[in-house]
Amino acid sequence: MTGNGVDVCRPTNVPGVGNPVTHFEILGPDGPALIEFYRELFGWQLQVSQLPGWPHYGLLRPSGTGIGGAVGTADATDRPAVVVYVEVDDPQAYLDRAQELGATVVMPTTHVGEAEVTVAWLQDPQGNVVGVVKNHEASE
Repeated sequence: MTGNGVDVCRPTNVPGVGNPVTHFEILGPDGPALIEFYRELFGWQLQVSQLPGWPHYGLLRPSGTGIGGAVGTADATDRPAVVVYVEVDDPQAYLDRAQELGATVVMPTTHVGEAEVTVAWLQDPQGNVVGVVKNHEASE
């Protein structure tokens, strides 16, 4: 996700990768405690903000060999979760295709204006939650 001057969910143009993973989230019911845990554990410089649907959100800028991500809480889940986001051109089309392949929708397509992205979550047939994201800033 972007917004508030933070660069995350940026597609990378690597040949042969297809749709790249561009962002991750580590979520739990106590966002502030989780943010502090990962700050202490890995020394992550998490920029805390609030986005609609993500009340406690510590953003991590991508650096060196790593992608950007976030730690905190999300309204779409009431249990711990790790979500990876795959950059796509049309999140709804990917949700529709995922459902055809046996997935269920966890969070419908949602535009997050502050972050200039559209996101959705699906649960694959094995129970993994995966996000799809379109970065509107990067597609302009």
